[in-house]
Amino acid sequence: MNTDGRNADGNADGSGVVDSYADDATIRRILEDTGDTWAVVGLSNNSSRAAYGVAQVLQRFGKRVVPVHPKAETVHGEQGYASLADIPFPVDVVDVFVNSELAGSVADEAVAVGAKAVWFQLGVVDPDAYGRTRAAGVDMVMDRCPAIEIPRLGARA
Repeated sequence: MNTDGRNADGNADGSGVVDSYADDATIRRILEDTGDTWAVVGLSNNSSRAAYGVAQVLQRFGKRVVPVHPKAETVHGEQGYASLADIPFPVDVVDVFVNSELAGSVADEAVAVGAKAVWFQLGVVDPDAYGRTRAAGVDMVMDRCPAIEIPRLGARA
């Protein structure tokens, strides 16, 4: 068991079975090879929210973090946008910090804007959205956090 509660294979249930929604190869590919522009849906200036801290980790890892939130606030020096469709440049990865009931529509929007990957944060799970996203040829992981996965995998920027 790692310090984050997951086994060496990256899952938390002790089964030794790799989580079908977040295999290490896909996680590594998204972190290292998919691109450096990450739209973080749910990111605001509320420093007590997980998105705020994870966005800082992503920036330290060399990613450009684009806040997506209804308030369209500037966060960590980056201009925010109210929706993915409002971003006037390509986005490589969409990192989703909204509840599972809303996350599927965000994944659909990510596919529509041409994102190369979708990342649902810890606790955000929508198997139907996963199926639609993968069927569209877009990489996706669910119920994981890049701030945990970067050091766990020894990922490089």
